[in-house]
Amino acid sequence: MSERAVTITGMGLVTSVGNSADAVMSAMCEGRSGLSAPPRGHPLSGSLEVAGFGPPIDPTTVLPAPETRVVDRYVVMALQAARDAMSDAGLEVGRDVDPFRIAVIVSGTGGLATLESQVVTRTERGRLGVSPYLLPGMLPNMGAARIAITYGIRGYSSSIGTACAAGAQSIGEATRLVRSGEADVVVCGCSEAPLFPTLADTFNNARALARGWAHDPAGASRPFDRRRNGLVLGEGAGIFVLESVEHADARGAAGYADVAGWGATNDAYHPTAPDPKGTAASECIRRALADAGITPRDVGYLNAHGTSTKLGDAAEAVAIRSAFGADAPPVSSTKAITGHMLGASGVAESAVTVLALRRGLLPPTQNLDDPDPACDLDHIRKAPRPARITHAVSNSFGFGGHNISLVYGQPSTRLTRDG
Repeated sequence: MSERAVTITGMGLVTSVGNSADAVMSAMCEGRSGLSAPPRGHPLSGSLEVAGFGPPIDPTTVLPAPETRVVDRYVVMALQAARDAMSDAGLEVGRDVDPFRIAVIVSGTGGLATLESQVVTRTERGRLGVSPYLLPGMLPNMGAARIAITYGIRGYSSSIGTACAAGAQSIGEATRLVRSGEADVVVCGCSEAPLFPTLADTFNNARALARGWAHDPAGASRPFDRRRNGLVLGEGAGIFVLESVEHADARGAAGYADVAGWGATNDAYHPTAPDPKGTAASECIRRALADAGITPRDVGYLNAHGTSTKLGDAAEAVAIRSAFGADAPPVSSTKAITGHMLGASGVAESAVTVLALRRGLLPPTQNLDDPDPACDLDHIRKAPRPARITHAVSNSFGFGGHNISLVYGQPSTRLTRDG
């Protein structure tokens, strides 16, 4: 049995610059940042100078009121993004797809803020103060589980724990399921809610966060720029609906783009630092291109992992140059406006990559005023760049050396989305 083509029919996002792919793309093109100082009275005041805060969401809009007593924000954001993605795809389980032929792979770090608050409660009130709803509120698989419960998804279900690569890997593994015929449709993505004091403090103490930008929060995340001095934490969620082109055509669904290929490797170098030689990251890109059956010359745009860290950006630039050689495509990074949404970044950045492909408009990296010579690439700066392209790549790299590259191509469905 030959592998089936896989297309994206629905996208849902929650970010600091808006709750749609179009909002994120517009923010990149217009230079509209989602980064800000913590609001007055916020628990992060004193822990962070700047972050990418998502919108407030009433949990009762996505869950029955009795079930919202201890539900972490990451679950709520996952459910909102899933609701928008399912609506965008025009998909109803049972009507459009057999409940056992649809899968869900939704990842995330889990509800660490909820766990921390319950530890404090136990310290203050004793063991009887701990909520019996703690586990369903904070386990990392609960984004996937709650989506399955909400929509009656009874097929394969999983959650991936590859740190900042988890969202992109969820898309890759979903592609594998559809290609193999194990599922006709997969709801996939990631949700992350890292904006609470303890996690902020550990990033601060590791000197991983941007410093000295309290006067200019919008300028704090500056991937590939000589003045970059750390990442900016952000929160958010991204959910895609993937399905076989055959299934999409049968129900009259339009595709945004095909997932043409993907690659996965591990640096096997260090728990947190990237390999400065970019050996495994470049191999990851090569594998993705080979899986898509294309050459470096066929890629017209690359959305970089681009975290705004000294080591990370330089290592990624080395990997890109190594993988593409003289045919390296134009590059930009979404994290300049959203901050680093950990695993959810890979889904939001894939959405931007898809819209760039469909619109023939490549978004710039904001704040890239003085490109670092160590990050010598064809950077898109200042303004969007028009370009008619057939394929685009999105990179996601995570702590532990996890590397994921996704290749997107023009949709092969009979009906297509303008994006």
